[in-house]
Amino acid sequence: QVQLVESGGGLVQAGDSLRLSCVASGRAFYHMYGMGWFRQAPGKEREFVAAVSWSGGVTLYADSVKGRFTISRDNAKNTVYLQMKTLKPEDTAVYYCAATYSAVSKERSQYTYWGQGTQVTVSS
Repeated sequence: QVQLVESGGGLVQAGDSLRLSCVASGRAFYHMYGMGWFRQAPGKEREFVAAVSWSGGVTLYADSVKGRFTISRDNAKNTVYLQMKTLKPEDTAVYYCAATYSAVSKERSQYTYWGQGTQVTVSS
C-alpha cells in the first residue's frame, strides 16, 4: 500500500510559477513505481499532465504543458515534484499525484494509487 499526499497548490496570476510536491509513504520500495501527475478541471475528465520513471530517466508530458512544466523525483525523500511555469488560466484544476507499477505511463488506468489532490487556480 502506498499513501500519496500532495501540496503546493494555490491561487496565482497568469504567468506565475508554482511547484507541487507529492510525498509517498507506506512502502519502502517507492523507487519501484512510476509516478505521474494528472489534473481535473470542473466539468471535465481527469487528464494526464506528466509522468516520470522510477529512475527519473524517462519523462512524459502532455502537449499542453510541454516546455512549461517539469516533473522530477527525489527517491531519497520519497517525493515527486511538478514545477509549473508560465501558468495559464486553462491550467486551473485539481492536481493529483499517482503511482503506477508500470515503468512510466500516460494512461490513467495504469495508476494504482492516488492522492487527494491539490487545487491550482490561475487568474487572468
